[in-house]
Amino acid sequence: MDREFTGDVNPASQERESHGEPKGSGAFSEASRAARDAGTNFKESVADTATTVTDHLKDMLDREIGRTIGTAGFFAGAVNRAAVELDARSPIAASIVRRFADRIERFAEDYEDETVEQLTRSASDFTRRQPALVFGLTALAGFLVVRAITNAQTTTPSPSIQPEDERSET
Repeated sequence: MDREFTGDVNPASQERESHGEPKGSGAFSEASRAARDAGTNFKESVADTATTVTDHLKDMLDREIGRTIGTAGFFAGAVNRAAVELDARSPIAASIVRRFADRIERFAEDYEDETVEQLTRSASDFTRRQPALVFGLTALAGFLVVRAITNAQTTTPSPSIQPEDERSET
């Protein structure tokens, strides 16, 4: 009878025991391998999801930028019409407005089919070529924003915090 129990010993477990490994280490290494595989699969899944989301956002931004640049073309047309109306009163101002409209139109044509990455690269290249101009435009934009905020705060009427004198109303 003792023979039946000892005869059922797995040869692989006998080999591990003979090399100094405990009996449960095979299960532990299997669990460890399974956990490592699950971690690898999870990382791959997260990377695939991130790539999909990034691609979707890029496509969405590309479409939106395309529409915005198309709107710049319409804006250039409106500015050209304004220049035509200015021509009778002030030919010099009309000429300046017309040149501005031409630049907007060229911008719309040049960048109409550009992607977000291409526009970012173009902006970066322009900043490297003309840092003083970019700095000046940024400073001007900041000044105009601060000025607009300041004007908005001073023109907004606020209620009086002084108590009203009831005697003067009668």
